[in-house]
Amino acid sequence: MQITQQKTNYPALYTLITVFFFWGFVAASNGILIPFCKSHFSLTNFESQLLGSAFYGAYFIGSLLLYLTSTVLKFDIINKIGYKNAIITGLSISILGALVMIPSTNADSFWMMLLSLFIVALGFSLQQTAAQPFALALGPPETGAHRLNLAGGINSFGTTIGPLIVSYFLFGSLTSSVEPSPSNINTLYIILATVFAIVAIFFYFSKLPSGKTEEMLESSPKATGALLMMTFAILAIITIGNFINISNVLLLIITILVIMGILLLSNKQSKSNAEGWGAMKFPQLVYGMIAIFVYVGVEVTIDNNFGSLLKTPGYLTENGLEESEISKYISLYWGSLMIGRWMGAITVFNLKKTTKLIATFIVPFIAFGIIIASNKLKGTDMSDLYAYAICILITVIAFIIANDRPVQLMVTVCILAVISMLTGVFTSGIISVYAFMAGGLFCSVMWPCIFALATTGLGKFTSQGSAFLIMMILGGAVIPPFQGAIGDTSLGMHFSYIIAAVCFAVLLLLTYLMNQNIKKQGIDLDHSESQHAH
Repeated sequence: MQITQQKTNYPALYTLITVFFFWGFVAASNGILIPFCKSHFSLTNFESQLLGSAFYGAYFIGSLLLYLTSTVLKFDIINKIGYKNAIITGLSISILGALVMIPSTNADSFWMMLLSLFIVALGFSLQQTAAQPFALALGPPETGAHRLNLAGGINSFGTTIGPLIVSYFLFGSLTSSVEPSPSNINTLYIILATVFAIVAIFFYFSKLPSGKTEEMLESSPKATGALLMMTFAILAIITIGNFINISNVLLLIITILVIMGILLLSNKQSKSNAEGWGAMKFPQLVYGMIAIFVYVGVEVTIDNNFGSLLKTPGYLTENGLEESEISKYISLYWGSLMIGRWMGAITVFNLKKTTKLIATFIVPFIAFGIIIASNKLKGTDMSDLYAYAICILITVIAFIIANDRPVQLMVTVCILAVISMLTGVFTSGIISVYAFMAGGLFCSVMWPCIFALATTGLGKFTSQGSAFLIMMILGGAVIPPFQGAIGDTSLGMHFSYIIAAVCFAVLLLLTYLMNQNIKKQGIDLDHSESQHAH
């Protein structure tokens, strides 16, 4: 869409990025809710991961419904009603979801809590589909990635303080070992619903441009067919799993293989006849869809299963941690994403080479200091996490070596992430904890790198390709329960983190495949300025 503006509309941008904060806040809070629900409702690791499945599954279903409805109506709904109204509608859906949490906790029902999170995330999917291109439209195209970097930094701030605030509401403090009552969640979600409402009202009366356009929608019937086939296949697998005595591990392996298989088959078919495939006729986009699926899955699974791992006797402490002692580790994992994104945001500023180098060393440690300080303000002992600065230093060096080249950066962080996960699996104690938390540092830059690789060279199909990529946030609904199911077997939760190592290795392969296909189009991304951010 086109919004003619010579300068960045900063007041509108600052209004817009408030929603980025809430996506991060709620997503990271699941890391605290999952171990709480596991204990309170006596769930298995697999069952507790259904919280994440409900949340991230809503992104896929919401994006798919939006795409299918637009296809039937023959116009893009978001373009028709405008970005501003789409975000207000998304916030209204999230308000409804937050309010559903109240009868859920009063009935002490885990399944109603799943429904509540699903509705909240359904609203988020609409907000996210509208907010990212909206941020690009609020100023000159050449600085669009910088605006998304800023929004990504705010998103990461939400993921960092989310676990701390949720812990406070669940336990009354961050250090209490008192068994919380589910009714404590009511207060949190009443506040969330209220804040969503305030933001929606603020958006309604703000002077944000509407973002409406009358652009025609490109028809892509074969891509639609592939996405519907994927959806029905997932529903069939879930249905069969309820009627046949089959292990959750096998069920989830089949699900992952079916999703990847349909996408790879689509890629193969589009090579022989590209007509009707839309954005999916580009191999880099299809590989990118798989990469987003794997990336979101691994980013979420490291966190969502971390609480259960920290509670395991003999892993970090002899008896395992109490639920109320987990939040600082969850906070630093998501804080690691903030550290990495703040480091990436340095490129926003037109700094001299020496100044930029100094900032690259200093900024991540300022972010680390903020995370430590915010935890200490709550009375949490952070002394065992000071040495994590070594992991940050390694990441800083990796960033400097990559020198803002997305392909080189993606390759570097994938290799470091594989080493980090394997270190975590084959050690225990604080070294293992550091290794798993460092996954956040390496994940921090993967979304913009994957988006840059997947959408480069798509031309008029870029917008549609971006929508397909957002659908693949579905990985957050599939990979964490897969790891949780492995954690329920005799292999145990600690060894189940081998899944994270495999995911990062797969991302390394997909990076190579995306880059090779872009090069066939005569584009070298490491020598261009085509970057996006999450």
